Amino acid sequence: MTLDYIQDINEYGDDLVRLFDFDKSEAILFRDAIQDSIILKNEELDVSTLEFIQARNCNLILLIGEEDDGIFSNRDLNFICSLTIESYQKMISLLEPFCIKETKGYQYLYDLDSPTDFLFSPAGTW
Repeated sequence: MTLDYIQDINEYGDDLVRLFDFDKSEAILFRDAIQDSIILKNEELDVSTLEFIQARNCNLILLIGEEDDGIFSNRDLNFICSLTIESYQKMISLLEPFCIKETKGYQYLYDLDSPTDFLFSPAGTW
């Protein structure tokens, strides 16, 4: 699984943090990491440090927030995703189809009016 950042993906200047190049087994590992760290332990999750993820040009930390802020940058190419526990639970349900069978589909992991989207896509496309 690869983590990267793409700037200016459309005419609105939106950006994209994506997880791509993975199979069902890595989707399960990612889902379980969110479940274990965030939902069960109420801890942040540094996605870049997970052994099955290769961070290409950015880092991403998932934090529990009081409201859904989405992904923002605290420094160049160091991103923080701040969502409520409820939104992380929804994210887990969005990941579920990728954990059941191999697919070429994709899923945005939150639906917020935010300049940076979070894409989960085995093929890296959207």
